[in-house]
Formats: sequence, C-alpha cells, structure tokens
Amino acid sequence: MEIGTITGASSGMGSLFAKKAAAESLDEIWLIARRRERMRSLAKKYPDRKFRLLSLDLCNDQDLDSLSALLEKENARVKIFVHSAGMGKMGKIRDISTSDLAATIDLNCKSLAVVNSILYPFYSEDARLIFMVSAAAFLPQPGFSAYAASKAFALSYVRAFRAEERHTRKKITAVCPGAVKTEFLQKALGDGKLPFYKRLVLAPPDRVVDKAWRDNEANKEISVYGWGIHLTEVAAKILPHRVFLHFMGGKK
Repeated sequence: MEIGTITGASSGMGSLFAKKAAAESLDEIWLIARRRERMRSLAKKYPDRKFRLLSLDLCNDQDLDSLSALLEKENARVKIFVHSAGMGKMGKIRDISTSDLAATIDLNCKSLAVVNSILYPFYSEDARLIFMVSAAAFLPQPGFSAYAASKAFALSYVRAFRAEERHTRKKITAVCPGAVKTEFLQKALGDGKLPFYKRLVLAPPDRVVDKAWRDNEANKEISVYGWGIHLTEVAAKILPHRVFLHFMGGKK
C-alpha cells in the first residue's frame, strides 16, 4: 500500500500539505495530529480520497511505537512524508516555562529524528520527503531562543540525512520560511507582539507550501520563500552572528 504521511496535519501548513498530497496517486493519506476533529473536517473536503486519521502525540513513546506497528501491519510504502509538526513560545528564557521548553525540544528535535527513523524502512525508493524547518535555523534569536536552537538542529539533521541519501532517488527538502501567518504564530506570540523585522517578511502559508512543493519536486536542499528571507540566509553566512544579535537583543 502506497501512502502519504503528514504530521501536524490538523492546521496551518500541515493541512495545506494534505491538500497537495490529496492530488497525488496514493492508496491512502495518513494524517497525524492530536486533534482528531480537525483532521476529520479536513478529510471531508476530499471524499474521493482515502484518509487514515491517527490521533498521535509525537512526544509520546507509546504513540510512536503504535505508528511503527501500524506501518508494519499494513505493509506500507511511504511515497510522501511531510513533517510539519512543531511548536515554540516567544519570550525571554527567564519567562518560558520548563514545560514549554521541554515540549519545544521534544517536538522540534526528538520527534523529527525519531519519526524519520521509524518511517525510514518504509520509504519507497523515490520517496519525497519535506521537513518544515524555519529561517530561525539560520541565526540565534533572543526572545525565541529554544525554538531557533531547535530549528538549527533540524536543519543540520535534514542536510546530513540528505547527504547520506544522495545516491538514492529520494528527494529531501528542508523548508525554511520566516514568519508565516498561521495558528502556530498566534500561539507562539501569546500576548506578545511580533517583532518589526518579522512583520516585514510575514508570508501567506499557501505560497510557502506551494513553493516548498515545487522545490521538493526539483529536489532542492532548502526551500526559502521571499526575498527578505533569502537575504537573511546569505547574510547569516557572511556576517558574524554577533552583528545580528546586537540589534536583536530587545528590551530589558
């Protein structure tokens, strides 16, 4: 059975990637998220496609074991995988709760690597793999420290994975947008305000997903949307990070 698998599928860009997968020739599309009702509403929009709704917590070892067992039971071949699950909280380190800190690291780092390892034996030879990372991976970010650090891990991991698989037919892409107008951004902000430099590059989610899909089809290593983020990526490679940190330190 040839399938597409999408994590973080209940909202935001995960749901938009599900729409992309629905246009592909797949036997089933497995949607993975904690909010089943959201996934059910999404699946109803495509009555001619077969969805499997998996209410899993990717930070829970038992749920991860159940995913592995289901893949084995169904003899699944994963043709498309999109890892879109993620979280983060804006605020200074002293103000972020330890529970939010742990959840950010577990979901953005641990689950990305573990889910990829679980799926690896089931990837088809020409699988398309898309990992939602972030432009936050390019630089440390005061006021968003754990999130940026977790995305630096994610980008390093995906690039290494792609290098390991360079002699296969897999297409592996790390998607690194700036701020995107989604439910994730609202949750990350809480009662705070989006920094000015992030507002300048605020992107519509459908365009980010469209470009990510095209870039993965072209087997690009990194997908970056918007001139502002392209400029940031280049500048972060040239200038010392302390230059950026001087301006990003924020108020006391």
